[in-house]
Amino acid sequence: MQATSEGMSLNSDVPQMLHMDLDIKDFCSDWAHCDLMSGYLARMVSHNRLDSLLFSNLYSSALNELLETVFRVHGEDGKLECAVHRQGNHDRIELTFPADQPTFETYRKAIEKVQASDAEALYLEALFTEDEPDAGLGLLELGVDYGARLTIDRLENGRMCLVAELALEDETE
Repeated sequence: MQATSEGMSLNSDVPQMLHMDLDIKDFCSDWAHCDLMSGYLARMVSHNRLDSLLFSNLYSSALNELLETVFRVHGEDGKLECAVHRQGNHDRIELTFPADQPTFETYRKAIEKVQASDAEALYLEALFTEDEPDAGLGLLELGVDYGARLTIDRLENGRMCLVAELALEDETE
C-alpha cells in the first residue's frame, strides 16, 4: 500500500547523496537525537546551495519534523535508516524504520490529512489545540509550510519507508 501526494517526484534512478543508519532504540533514547541528526545531515547536504546557511536551516527544520514524528511513532526493534537524494533543486529524504500495522496506519491517516483540500485548516487546528499534539502534526507542517510531498510504503519484515520530497530553494544555475 502506498499513500502519495501530488506534485514533484524525483526520478527513482537518482543516486544517494548520503545514507545513515542507527538502532531505533538508540535513536529514541533521547529526544535531542532528532535535532543533532537533522543539524548534522543538513550541514552535510547544504555545502553547494546558493545560500548554504539558509538552506541548512530550512533543511534541518524539515528533517527534524520527520525525525520527531518517527521518534513519537515507530515499531519496537530494528534500524532507522536515512537516505538523502538530490536532483536539481529537489531533495528526497527517505526514512526507513520498524513499523507494525497500527503504526503504518497512523502514518497513512496523517498523510491523508496532508493531502486534504483543507490541510492548512487541519494544521492550524492541530497546532493550537490544548490536547496532546496529534502524531501527524509534524507531517502536516511539512506539507503546509514546506510544500513537502509525502509518501509511505509498507516494506517486508515489519518496516516502512516514509519519503519527503522538498524543493527548499529555486533552481540553481
